[in-house]
Amino acid sequence: MTEEVRKERSPGIKLLLVALVGFALAGPLLLVYALVWDRQTQSQTAQDAISAGWGGPQLIAGPVVVVPFRTTQTQSEQANGQTISRTVEVEKLLYISPVENRVTTRIGPQERRKSIYRSVLYEAQVTGRAIFALPADLPRFGVTRERLLWDRAELRMGTSDARGLTRGGRLAANGKPLAVQPGRGPAATGGQGFFAFLPWTGEGSLAVDYGFGLRGSGSLSLTPRGGQTRWDVTSPWTSPSFGGAFLPEARTISSHGFSSRYVVDKLALGQPPVAMEDPGPPSFDGNAEPYALREVKEPVVSAADSASGGATEVVGAASRAVTVGLVEPVNLYSKVNRSVKYGFLFIGFTFLTFLLFDIVGGARVAAAEYVLTGAGLVLFFVLLLAFSEVIGFAAAYVVAAGAIIGLLSTYSAAVLKSWQRGRFVGALLVALYALLFVLLNLEAWSLLIGSVLLFLVLAGVMYATRDVDWSNVRRAEQG
Repeated sequence: MTEEVRKERSPGIKLLLVALVGFALAGPLLLVYALVWDRQTQSQTAQDAISAGWGGPQLIAGPVVVVPFRTTQTQSEQANGQTISRTVEVEKLLYISPVENRVTTRIGPQERRKSIYRSVLYEAQVTGRAIFALPADLPRFGVTRERLLWDRAELRMGTSDARGLTRGGRLAANGKPLAVQPGRGPAATGGQGFFAFLPWTGEGSLAVDYGFGLRGSGSLSLTPRGGQTRWDVTSPWTSPSFGGAFLPEARTISSHGFSSRYVVDKLALGQPPVAMEDPGPPSFDGNAEPYALREVKEPVVSAADSASGGATEVVGAASRAVTVGLVEPVNLYSKVNRSVKYGFLFIGFTFLTFLLFDIVGGARVAAAEYVLTGAGLVLFFVLLLAFSEVIGFAAAYVVAAGAIIGLLSTYSAAVLKSWQRGRFVGALLVALYALLFVLLNLEAWSLLIGSVLLFLVLAGVMYATRDVDWSNVRRAEQG
């Protein structure tokens, strides 16, 4: 027997050849990974198109009472090389937060489809009652009562996407309905929302009742402000997510839907009851970074100009928000993406089985047969992605796995020259696909299960090849 034949049939050479073919299949696996990303991007584009005329993720802010006030400030000017200081009267805004705010929201979800893609939309009914009162030590905040212009006081309510306000809004002060106007929402919602001129002089307390219907998609958030805020949320949706700066005090999730209650105290917010700047949009991560201050209108410098209502609106540090998300029960793209990462596990175990039949059982497996088998294993993930978009992940998994198991079991019987060996390969693939399904659904335990499995496989391979002489043609005669 020549040295060339000896090298060709050497177990070590075969092991190297199998490893090279396995690494070559990394390219197709990366292409499948890119395909999943592309289809996920298309899905997101379709979801955005579905919600374009409905409303995006919504943020609720308010109510807040806004009152202009006059004050004086010193301005310095350069004239003829000299600095001249003068005192001018300007107009600013005082933002009064509620002492307490009780909000109740019922979210009615629905699914809309575009081609094979779907998006979760909702229609929420928001009602609430807020109590306002000026602090007794108001002058210590830099404002005196006599400078407040109560004839231009406003009550503001905000939503981040005004397209969702299709059912109108209702505001009432001490039981008296107010005329609602569009716009002028709090800074947290970018000025979107609605407002009403408020007949209040700051005496005693003010009870504000409000309600509106709101369309949106994906999630609904609320920005607590002022004193204590309580937000009760209910919905028949069975797969909620809770995020933002605060988690719910209590929550219940069942097959009939969910309910949650948030209670946020003023000390947790760190906001004064009255301020000369309105908190800006939230960061949603619980660690709000300050936004740059910006002026919406120029300050008023004279009493005549004050009549036009052009006060200075200043946006302060970012507010904080609590968020309730309506997530899909199965995010098929994330699961397909995770399954692709286990592609080498399938290829490695199957190739290892072929290799053991080759060097231990005496079967001859050519490089082309390894390549075709690996192509079938990679094709599983493409089938899984394609069918998942149409019939759902679980059903697609059964269809794709059944097709590949049947194909490779039959092919293995022909390659290994034995139907018994082909059935063994089929049983191995059934076990692998069952294990992968378990790993995809038990994400927290996937590392532990996977590492134990690899240990057992390695031990089994060591035992099966304990008598193999990797540099010779046949197994060594002596152990």
